[in-house]
Amino acid sequence: MSGQCIAVVSGKGGTGKTSLVSGVGAALALSGRRVLCLDCDVGLRNLDLALGLSDRALMDFSDVAYHRCGLSDAAVEHPKLPGLFLLTAPVRSRSPAVTEGEMRTLLEEVRGQFDYCLLDAPAGLGTGFQLAVCGADRCVVVTTADATALRDAQHTVMELNRFPGGSLHLVVNRVRRKMLRQLHATIDDAIDRAGLPLLGVVPEDDALPLHLNQGLPLLPAGGQGAAAAYQNIARRIQGEKAPLARIK
Repeated sequence: MSGQCIAVVSGKGGTGKTSLVSGVGAALALSGRRVLCLDCDVGLRNLDLALGLSDRALMDFSDVAYHRCGLSDAAVEHPKLPGLFLLTAPVRSRSPAVTEGEMRTLLEEVRGQFDYCLLDAPAGLGTGFQLAVCGADRCVVVTTADATALRDAQHTVMELNRFPGGSLHLVVNRVRRKMLRQLHATIDDAIDRAGLPLLGVVPEDDALPLHLNQGLPLLPAGGQGAAAAYQNIARRIQGEKAPLARIK
């Protein structure tokens, strides 16, 4: 059985896409899956920092797409999380750029070597976004609960009409405690506006920037906060039932 490629996208920056990719990727790896986190943000990559692999990621996805090296050589395994790998983006735009056809070919190879590939798309709906979604099997739209993010999520969904029903999902990220009274109405509104099933709700977590600064994904510990939400999202991605994280 071949692996799944899941694009993680947002219409605007600041929704916490990269931390979500690193956290969910780590949770999937801890469940025994072989996981590739693929940074699609050419020139502005930071998934390597979130995973603590900036000194190890020497080759990027364009090197694999152009056959300068093999996927197994470019994908770097996390030293503390077996089964979690990174394939980083080029540090600058190159000419010619990797085409959508070349990305689809690369992802076919990825499916043969990994159970899951999480593609961290750049914010917005430009060429990097198109490259991330062109060969994906499923797509997760990440939004926060504020009105501008929800509007951008709507616009993002409109760009994803080629995905069949059941392959598009919504994550409401960075939910703050002070929004608890409006939480259910806000999430219901997000679901109605985006027209997507809810994959997870992730609370704002003060531990997250501390872990990111140390170059470590936020791992499940104590069953609370963002880490617990990442773990539940990973379980749902694998087809299991899991409760929505409680925002404490």
